[in-house]
Amino acid sequence: MRQLNIFVIGLDEGNLDTLRDVPHAAEYRFHPLLGIEELQHGEIPIADLIAKARAELDAFDGRVDAIVGYWDFPVSSIVPILCEHYGLRGTSLESVVKCEHKYWSRLEQSKVTDAHPPFGLVDLDGEPRPPDGVDFPMWLKPVKSASSELAFHVADEREFRRAAAEIADGVDRMGAPFEYVMDRLRLPPEIEAAGGRACLAEQALSGVQAAVEGYVHDGKVTVYGALDSVNYPDSPCFLRHQYPSRLPEPALRRFTEVAEKVITQVGMDSATFSVEFFYDPDTGAVNVLEVNPRHSQSHAELFEYVDGVPNHHCMLSLALGRDPRLPDRRGEYAVAAKWYYRRFADGVVRRRPTAEEVARIEREIPGVKIDIVPEEGQRLSELPGQDSYSFELAHVFVGAGDDAELTAKYDRCVESLRFEFADSAPTDPLGEAR
Repeated sequence: MRQLNIFVIGLDEGNLDTLRDVPHAAEYRFHPLLGIEELQHGEIPIADLIAKARAELDAFDGRVDAIVGYWDFPVSSIVPILCEHYGLRGTSLESVVKCEHKYWSRLEQSKVTDAHPPFGLVDLDGEPRPPDGVDFPMWLKPVKSASSELAFHVADEREFRRAAAEIADGVDRMGAPFEYVMDRLRLPPEIEAAGGRACLAEQALSGVQAAVEGYVHDGKVTVYGALDSVNYPDSPCFLRHQYPSRLPEPALRRFTEVAEKVITQVGMDSATFSVEFFYDPDTGAVNVLEVNPRHSQSHAELFEYVDGVPNHHCMLSLALGRDPRLPDRRGEYAVAAKWYYRRFADGVVRRRPTAEEVARIEREIPGVKIDIVPEEGQRLSELPGQDSYSFELAHVFVGAGDDAELTAKYDRCVESLRFEFADSAPTDPLGEAR
């Protein structure tokens, strides 16, 4: 039996473990293509990255059967570029950019649904002003960002001006390479005028945050799971993603209906996606927060805990022209969550849990997997891909029989994770040291 050669852009050790747990994994040979450091840290030389990837693929002594990725930009854009060049299955670059350009995404959403907040562009040149029809409180964010980077919740004109200034200072890191990708497309006039370094204002949403994941296979949109996103108290920062969602069925049906319309509108096919929502339990209102042209690698373990198969299975199957369906509730646990253990002050990591300590916790608490984020000696504010309000110390994946056990296992993990810091200072609402 010939093994199928699958190139994974930004392949990392943690996800390699879950990739090896998918059905038919014995038939797959996974090859890394480009490294996490060059993809996610510092400036993004996207033209050089694409050229480097092509050179490696051209030099490969064998058949390239699929090219996949599960990270945000630039991986999400490089995948369709390479798939098109090599004649491999995948969605179009245009469909991806329609999702990733936050303003273009809102325009596409507004063509098929009213389940979105008021929004508008902010001119970062001169004196930025809130757009007409968008009231405080609102969110300001670049039209291209990842992991809530440079996304700010602002309550008044003063906070608006400060956030706009910070975004203007940092927008080039992703905006410039994103414009390189946009230049490959024939853009609508309003998107061409906005470019990739624009700023979007959106009316702040309230309620319960959740997300659905799905795929498009032969033009048919399928939603295969819904997850709850739970924030830290009085904070916009995620505490955990929990699967399956605990929201009422009418809300979940509405999520599915809206996701199907939006994903069909942007023209995705042979690809996975995730759509994030806000749900108001008092009114039943549903609003789209964000559309992602990829499944979430953060949720791979959660689907494996509950359904018995990581969601990477859908991505791989679509790239190979196979049946992407996931089993339903055949895993070892009834519920699962990815917890974000965070610190809300800057500081230098003087000590982090050792590999031996982490392995001991995982042995002692069944259904637990822990990934430590910062390195020893690293300043938290220099970590890549953090939101504007906190710093991630560890990702704690937990499978359990019910919600109470889920929380108890996480609490035990946190009590056992020994970090030490120096030179710390609290952060203000715009992420600056006070």
